[in-house]
Amino acid sequence: MKQPTKPFALCVDNTDYKASLIPGKVYRIIPDPRAAKDDLVRIADESGEDYLYHKSHFMFVDFPRAVAKRILDLEHAG
Repeated sequence: MKQPTKPFALCVDNTDYKASLIPGKVYRIIPDPRAAKDDLVRIADESGEDYLYHKSHFMFVDFPRAVAKRILDLEHAG
């Protein structure tokens, strides 16, 4: 798998990661081409740290620029 081209990942499955991922929450993807070769995606999860998760836990999405900026602003405010 190549690196997802969308900058955000919507969690659709938190099996085995109940404390780390929230279904329905949008997470920012941290580019990691090496991990992507193994179908993994790097996400800053609920711990505030970035970890690798299998791509099957997410749907990859993009938003209009104003929405993406707001998401990133909220991330930095928290």
